[in-house]
Amino acid sequence: MAAMRYTPPATKPDRRPGKAGRNLPAAIGVGVALGAVILACLLVYRPAFAVLVAVATVLGVRELVRAVGVVEARVPLVPLVLGSVAMQALAWHAGAEGLAVTFLFTVLGCLVWRLADGAAGYLRDAATSVFVATYVPFLAGYAVLLAQPDGGAKRVIAFVALVVCNDVAGYAVGVVIGRHPMAPTVSPKKSWEGFSGSLLGCAGVGVLLFRWFFATQPAWHGAAFGAAIAVTATLGDLFESMIKRDLGIKDMGSLLPGHGGIMERLDSLLPAAAVSYLLFSVLT
Repeated sequence: MAAMRYTPPATKPDRRPGKAGRNLPAAIGVGVALGAVILACLLVYRPAFAVLVAVATVLGVRELVRAVGVVEARVPLVPLVLGSVAMQALAWHAGAEGLAVTFLFTVLGCLVWRLADGAAGYLRDAATSVFVATYVPFLAGYAVLLAQPDGGAKRVIAFVALVVCNDVAGYAVGVVIGRHPMAPTVSPKKSWEGFSGSLLGCAGVGVLLFRWFFATQPAWHGAAFGAAIAVTATLGDLFESMIKRDLGIKDMGSLLPGHGGIMERLDSLLPAAAVSYLLFSVLT
């Protein structure tokens, strides 16, 4: 179980990058395709959404384990992959308790598996393993928890739509009037003007979504929910950018044209899923 070293993926350069550094047509095409897959799972056969989340988490865990190899962290992939699948399955079948128990067994499995590589660097590797297990499959499990009950499809659609709104509104406003960077050393292209656009856009879309899906709830619930998702999704994006800066890499992978790796799409969704689950528990 030697350390997994990160090898930057061979990618073709974006031929039509936008002002904010994206191949916009490719990014839109991939985003629409992913949205269609999510909708199909939710509306045709809801348990398939848990399978989709499990696949995404396995891919995300693999990318992150490869990436942390830059700092020589020897993170055991097998227990993390098995735990990722088990967390989504137990979240669907046993709820929050099942997710929590499976997370604990995944962490324990990683700690035991890593014993075979000796004492050198054990604390570093153990801490990184816990981080990966928490960041990807555990947080992703909250998306499954959102989808599990009756009416869960509406909750997932609302939360995903607001994360997309955060990205689109922030990108559009930032490209047009962005002047003041939020975190220039972490994500130079993200501006306070873009964040303001995200906040206002998500609050407005949140009101519309709540009126459509949850008509008995007051409008301010939708605005508060949208604003909370805007803040959470933006922090999730900055959090992953900080990880990449620390590791000295541009993207986690190259699976999704115009986006990068699967983690470039999960970065905002993961923390937003957990916050959505909490807010729906309180507001509805």
